[in-house]
Amino acid sequence: MKIGFAILLAILTFLALSSGMTKLALMQQDVEFFGRYGFSNAMLVAFGVAQVLGGVMLPFRKTRFAGAAIVASTFLVSLAILLMDGNIPVSIVTLIATLLLLLVMKLSWRTKS
Repeated sequence: MKIGFAILLAILTFLALSSGMTKLALMQQDVEFFGRYGFSNAMLVAFGVAQVLGGVMLPFRKTRFAGAAIVASTFLVSLAILLMDGNIPVSIVTLIATLLLLLVMKLSWRTKS
């Protein structure tokens, strides 16, 4: 279980960091996609900062719960936008990642108390 959890954390951390970095870099696809739903460049950068911050917090036991909560929140926003856009395949992947982040939060909360 420990190895599986470590692999899950590594994957979710990579996903959060890579997703956040594309927003911080203002990649054209992200700017166009989120721009259609009212995101300015400044909002997109703030969104990316939140994802990177959460991704940096995920690997550490003391900050894991908060990091997972931040990333899950940003993924839920992305999920809502993806669903409005009708992008079902990416929505499913985002939903799975969000559910896994909620699992990480649950397991992290249990180890705190």
